[in-house]
Amino acid sequence: MTTKIWDFTVNDIQGAESSLTDFKGKVLLIVNTASGCGFTPQYQGLQSLYEKFGPDKFAVLGFPCNQFGAQESGSNSEIQSFCELNFNVSFPMFQKIEVNGEDAHPLYQYLKSSAKGILGSQRIKWNFTKFLVDSDGKVLERFAPTTKPEALTKKIEELLK
Repeated sequence: MTTKIWDFTVNDIQGAESSLTDFKGKVLLIVNTASGCGFTPQYQGLQSLYEKFGPDKFAVLGFPCNQFGAQESGSNSEIQSFCELNFNVSFPMFQKIEVNGEDAHPLYQYLKSSAKGILGSQRIKWNFTKFLVDSDGKVLERFAPTTKPEALTKKIEELLK
C-alpha cells in the first residue's frame, strides 16, 4: 500500500493525538518552525496565507523543532503562547518534533523522501523549510527557509482552482 500524507498521526500543541485525515481534501503547507530564529517573522506570512485561503480548503501545519541552533527550546505551551501573542497564529500547531536523524518524526521522514532538497539531499537544512501538499495528499515541492510564505501565493491559488 502506498503511503499518503493522510496516513500519519501527530500530536497537536496541547498533546492530543490528531490524524492528518482531518486535513483530507485540503492543500497543505507543512513547516518546521522555531521561535528564536532569524526566519521567525515568517509566522506572519504563514498566518496571512492561512487567513487568505483557509481553513476550508487550505491549512498551514506548524511543527516546532529545536534541532537547529537550539532556537526552539521552550515547552509546547510556551511555543503556543509565543505564536499567539507575537503573530496571532491561528493555524494548527503541533508538538515539538525532530525532523532529522534517527528520531525524526515519521511524517518528516515521508516528506523528506517525497520532496528532496538541493542535490537530492533529504536532510532539512534549517527552520522554516516548507512542504507544499496538494488536496489529494501528494507532496509536490520543498521550499528553502529563505523562501518567504507570500512567494507561494500563486502556487497555492493554482492548487485551489
